[in-house]
Amino acid sequence: MSQTSVASRVASPRRFAALALPALVVLAAEPIYVLVDTAVVGHLGRVPLAAVAVGGTVMTLTAWLGTVVAYGTTGRAARRFGAGDRAAAVAEGVQSSWLAFGVGLLVVGAMQFGGGALAGALAGGGEVGEAAGQWLRVAAFGAPGLLLAAAGNGWMRGVQDTRRPLLFVVGPNLLSAVLCPLLVYPLGMGMIGSAVANAIAQTLGGVLFVGALISERASLRPHLRVIRQQLVLSRDLLIRGMAFQASFLSATAVAARFGAAVVGAHQIAVQLWFFAALALDALAIAAQALVGAALGGGDAAVARALARRVAWLGAVCGTAFGALVAAGAGVVPALFTPDTAVHAQAMVAWPWFVAMLPLAGVVFALDGVLIGAGDIRYLRNLTVAGALAGFLPAIWLTYAFDLGLGGIWAGLMLFVVIRLVGLVLRLRSGAWAVTGAVRDEARTADAVA
Repeated sequence: MSQTSVASRVASPRRFAALALPALVVLAAEPIYVLVDTAVVGHLGRVPLAAVAVGGTVMTLTAWLGTVVAYGTTGRAARRFGAGDRAAAVAEGVQSSWLAFGVGLLVVGAMQFGGGALAGALAGGGEVGEAAGQWLRVAAFGAPGLLLAAAGNGWMRGVQDTRRPLLFVVGPNLLSAVLCPLLVYPLGMGMIGSAVANAIAQTLGGVLFVGALISERASLRPHLRVIRQQLVLSRDLLIRGMAFQASFLSATAVAARFGAAVVGAHQIAVQLWFFAALALDALAIAAQALVGAALGGGDAAVARALARRVAWLGAVCGTAFGALVAAGAGVVPALFTPDTAVHAQAMVAWPWFVAMLPLAGVVFALDGVLIGAGDIRYLRNLTVAGALAGFLPAIWLTYAFDLGLGGIWAGLMLFVVIRLVGLVLRLRSGAWAVTGAVRDEARTADAVA
C-alpha cells in the first residue's frame, strides 16, 4: 500500500471522530460542571461569584499541572504503543500516576497554609479575598484525584482508548452537578458547598482511573528513576504551563482591581473560553494519539498528513464555536447572574471572544500535533514568547491606563495570534516530524531507566 493511501486511511474523518468524540465528552464534562457551579454560586450574589472567580483561577493552576501530566504521558505512551509495545505504554501511566498523586498532596498542603494569602493577594484583600481563601482551602482536597485522573487520561489516550474515560469522568461530574445546588442551598453551606462537591467529583474520578491501571495487571511499583525521567522530559510543558498561569492569574488580578462586576464578568467569559478551548482540544487529543503512534511506527508521511487535516478541522470547528457564542451574546451572561452590571461588562469582552475562536481552533489543533510529536521545546519557547511579548504587557498596560475588560481580552487575542503564526511556521518546516519509539532528544534520559 502506498504512503498516500495509508495517510488517507489513518487521517480520515472517521478515524478522527472515533478518538475525538469520546474525548470531547470527557473534556467537556469538567468545564460544564464549572459553568453549573458558577451559575449556582452567581445567584448567591456578586461577592460569592467574585470569590469563586479568584479561588477557581488559583485551582486552575492544578488543572494545568494535570494537563502537563496528561500531555506528557500521552506523547510517550503513544510512541511506545505505535512501536507495538502496549505494556510499556501502560507502564508510563503507572509512573505518571505516582507523580500525579505526589504533586496532588503537595497542592493540598500548600493551599491549607498559603491559599488564603494567595487568594487575598489576587483579590486585593477585602471581603472577596477572604471568601476566596475559604473556598480554596476546601476545594484543594480534590487535587490528588484531579491529577490522578489526568495521568489516567494521558496513558489511555496514548493507547488510543478514549471510551473508558467517559464513565470515569462523566459519572463523577454528574454526581457533583447534582450535589452542588443541594449543598449550596437546601443544606445551607453556601459557596463552600460548591467546593465540597468539586472535591468529591475529583476524588472519585481519580479512584476510577487507578482502578483501570489495576485492571491492566501492570506492576504498580514506583520507579524513582522513571519518575525523574518523566519530570525531566516534562520540564518544557511545565514552563509552558507556567507561562499560561502567569498570564491568566495576572488577568484575574487586574480584573479584580476594576471591581466585583468586572471580575465577575471576566469569570463568566473566561470559563466559557476554557470550555471552548477544552472542547476544541478534542481534535488535539486525537492528533496527539495518532501523530505519536505514526511517528513511533516510523511513518512521518502519515504524521504530516494528520497535521494538515487537523489544522483544517480546527479552523472549521473554531468558526462553528464562534457563531454559537455570537448568537448567545444577549442570553448567556444572564444564565450566570441577575446582576446587570456584570452583564454590561461581559459584553465588553464578547466581541474579542467571538473573533478569536476560529484562530484558536487552529492553534489548539496544532498544539496537539506538536505534543504528539514530542516537539515540546518549541511549544515552550513559542508560548513563553507569546506571554512575554503579548499577553502580559497588554494586561498590565490595561491596568496602568485603566482600559478595563476590553484591554484584558485584546491581550488574549494578541497571545493567540502570536502562537498561531509560530505554529504554522513550524508545521511548514517539517522539523517536528522525528520518527522512532522515543524522540531523539529524550533517548539519553530513557537510557538511564
